[in-house]
This record gives sequence, C-alpha cells and structure tokens, in this order.
Amino acid sequence: MSEQKTMTPFNAKCATLLSQGSQQLGWQLTARQEELLLAYTEQLMKWNKAYNLTAIREPEQMLKLHILDSLSVVKSLLDKQPQHLIDVGTGPGLPGIVLAIMLPQINIDLLDTNGKKTRFLTHCKHLFNLDNVTVLNKRVEQHQPTKPYDLVISRAFASISDMLTGCAQLVATGGVFTPMKGQYPEQELALMPDGFEVIDSLSLTVPFVDAERHLLTIRKITK
Repeated sequence: MSEQKTMTPFNAKCATLLSQGSQQLGWQLTARQEELLLAYTEQLMKWNKAYNLTAIREPEQMLKLHILDSLSVVKSLLDKQPQHLIDVGTGPGLPGIVLAIMLPQINIDLLDTNGKKTRFLTHCKHLFNLDNVTVLNKRVEQHQPTKPYDLVISRAFASISDMLTGCAQLVATGGVFTPMKGQYPEQELALMPDGFEVIDSLSLTVPFVDAERHLLTIRKITK
C-alpha cells in the first residue's frame, strides 16, 4: 500500500467502532485487515468530497452503515465456499472491497456503470494490493463472463426481480444470488421470475445500526 506511511489515524473513534463491531460479528480482525478497512474508509471519505460516491459524509456513519454492514455478510458467503463471485452495482465497493479484504482467497469482480466509482475502485485495488479484484465498468446486461460465477451479490442494485432477470447470464444452473436487503422483501419475492428458488433467508444484526437487515440466497434452477 504505497500511501501507507503517510496515512495517519484519521479518526480514533472509527478504529474503536471497527474493533468493537467486528468482534460483535464474530470476527477477530488481523492487524492487516483492520488497517485496510480503516484506510479504505479514509479513502472513501477523501474521494467522496470530489466525486460524491456516497450520500453518507461522516466517517463514523460510513464505518457503521457501510463497513460493518458489509462485514455482516462475510461469514455467510464464506460458508457457501465460492471461488469466484461478482458484486453487481458495487458503487464505491460495497460490499465488494470489504469482501476482498476479508477473503483474499476468493476472486471478486466489481461491476458498476459509473466511471467515477470504477476509477475509485481501481485506485483502491492498486493502493491496497488487492490482487483478487477485477474492476468492470459496464452494464450488467453487457457482461458475458467466459466462465459462470459461483455467486452474485448486490447491496442496493435493484429489485430482486430486476436483479435475477438482468444477471441470469452470470451463473450456471445451481449458481446463487445473494441480494442484501433491509426489511424482508416479501413483495419483491412475490414477483420473482420463474426459474429461481429461495433457499435461505438470514436476518442480520449490524452493530450500532438500528435497522432491519436481511441476506437472501436464491438459486438458479433452470437455464
């Protein structure tokens, strides 16, 4: 990380929140993971001033609503043992950059149509030496992978119906989609297209966030 020596702790409260929050989620972060997650938050805060990457401005709120929110799904994804996953509509890398930091053994593609956001992602990839990350600046409908992904995740990309329809080509039969949602999306699931089935719904608790969170797992069952 080329800027590592010049980076100073930008907010001690963020470091405390990350340490306490990750422990509540069952993670004992390594020194390297903690360093990278805090540095990523700092970079997001800096770039946000010029590029408007997220509506959240305060570093402590970024830590809670972005970093810890993304951390809350890592164990569930790890249990699914994907080798190659894609974060569709990743924005500034949520949850994709957090996943890449926590799961260096998994290849992670980050897709977004916004050039400013993908430039930020490319900056983070090189700054943090995230060799497991590939950044894609394109529409998901245009993306035809040479090999199907094991898993597709999205945090605020679209409705479940739109996600499954627009991303169907990304996985083979048996591949899974894991949309991150707030409240349980009963109405969205009622409109789910044929060819898919819900195989799991996990209610998540994000430390210091008083709001509902759910991670769904939906399997593709037909071509």
